[in-house]
Amino acid sequence: MTATQNPTHEQPKTASESAERRYATVNPFTGQVEKEFDFTPTEAIDGIVGKAHAAYQEWRERSVEDRAAVVRRAAELMDERREELASLITTEMGKRRDEATGELYLCSMILKYYADNGPGFLEPTSITPLMGKGEAVVETRPVGALLAIEPWNYPFYQVVRVAGPNLVLGNTVILKHAEITPQCAVAIEQLFTDAGAPEGVFTNTFLRIEDVEQVIADPRIQGVTLTGSERAGSAVGALAGKHLKKSVLELGGSDPFIVLDAEDMAATVKAATMGRMQNTGQACTASKRLIVTEENYEPFVEGLRQAFGTFAPGDPADKATSLAPLSSERAAKDLHAQIQDAIDKGATVVAGGGRPDHPGAFVEPTILTDVTPEMRAYREELFGPAAVVYKVKDADEAVALANDSDFGLGATVMSSDVDRARAVAERLEAGMVWINQPTGSSPELPFGGIKRSGYGRELSELAMFEFANRRLVRTVPVKKADRPVGG
Repeated sequence: MTATQNPTHEQPKTASESAERRYATVNPFTGQVEKEFDFTPTEAIDGIVGKAHAAYQEWRERSVEDRAAVVRRAAELMDERREELASLITTEMGKRRDEATGELYLCSMILKYYADNGPGFLEPTSITPLMGKGEAVVETRPVGALLAIEPWNYPFYQVVRVAGPNLVLGNTVILKHAEITPQCAVAIEQLFTDAGAPEGVFTNTFLRIEDVEQVIADPRIQGVTLTGSERAGSAVGALAGKHLKKSVLELGGSDPFIVLDAEDMAATVKAATMGRMQNTGQACTASKRLIVTEENYEPFVEGLRQAFGTFAPGDPADKATSLAPLSSERAAKDLHAQIQDAIDKGATVVAGGGRPDHPGAFVEPTILTDVTPEMRAYREELFGPAAVVYKVKDADEAVALANDSDFGLGATVMSSDVDRARAVAERLEAGMVWINQPTGSSPELPFGGIKRSGYGRELSELAMFEFANRRLVRTVPVKKADRPVGG
């Protein structure tokens, strides 16, 4: 482990008592600080980057099959340690235990996908030259050490969807994880180390935010990827541009969930509830704006109200719990402020709207209607268990409202008429559109957005090429010299 650990063995502190620390496990259910970690010293950064660069020189020369074997072994270890790792996720960011184990199952699928398919993705592709004889091929080669800045909401998934393709490709990765999930970060590094990755191939750090530019500016760093907020993405994108580094940004979303018609209203409501409430609503691709045609509006809102009423706060480690806390008390306060702003400006509260009388970083599952553009909830991402429902007269109005957003990550269209749904999907400004199912994730499906939701793609074959040298090799036959006369 590169970062210096300083776990506390004293009595647990409250979050406010440990405000001066940045990397800490603060249980969002109890509010107690369970473990703290020192920052990576600024003076150690040069050595960390140097090790990652040196490791790249050796790692890229290994066969792709050897690199893939390490990634596959990491997946196997993740399977073996699933319960232990799930407990870390639940403790650090409050995810319900069954969702935590589900996240790890998906992570294992991703790593196995790249271990199995990555070598094939890297096969050279031939081009028939238009001029001259010979051949031309495009090779996919690694570029070097990368910086990955990752968030807390899916603390393993967000990391492996960068690490999987890039380690198979031959790049090395330096991780700066979220300040509230340090134990998950340490565990991920340990997974790759135990799987056989040489020192420097995957390195966890506890970087200060102000030290990030030092890493990006280092000429040995060849790219940076970030999943996080618009503000963080704007800052990192600017730094990457300043230092001429490739970047991939996966930022926020305010995904529309469009209901064109509903032969089975119960199934439609169930899909909307899952799309909004999974991970307590803390997902970039959660269904945040529910846009419903007027003939379906009343039964949909009533069904959603009943569904949201079934969630009750509890210990996320208890499998019986239906509503987990948000990741932190600060996150709960921020979301509640957005909800209250809408209420103060005239929005209708169909369900929730407040904080439950329960210890922990909880917000009531909330449904708002009559939300208008002057309210924060109209433009801003609501990162938690709060849904906004809009009534529209037809598909044209649904598309116009869906596209009236600074974001363009995912979208869902629900209709028993698949051709009608596809026609609407073609008009949506989004990087991903799912028909008759909330936006999801699978290793073979590209993930990413447009507009202020970022750029670049993770997962699928496309992820292998974001930080790659697509190198052209053009071979022209040697011309034989003319034989001399009488020779």
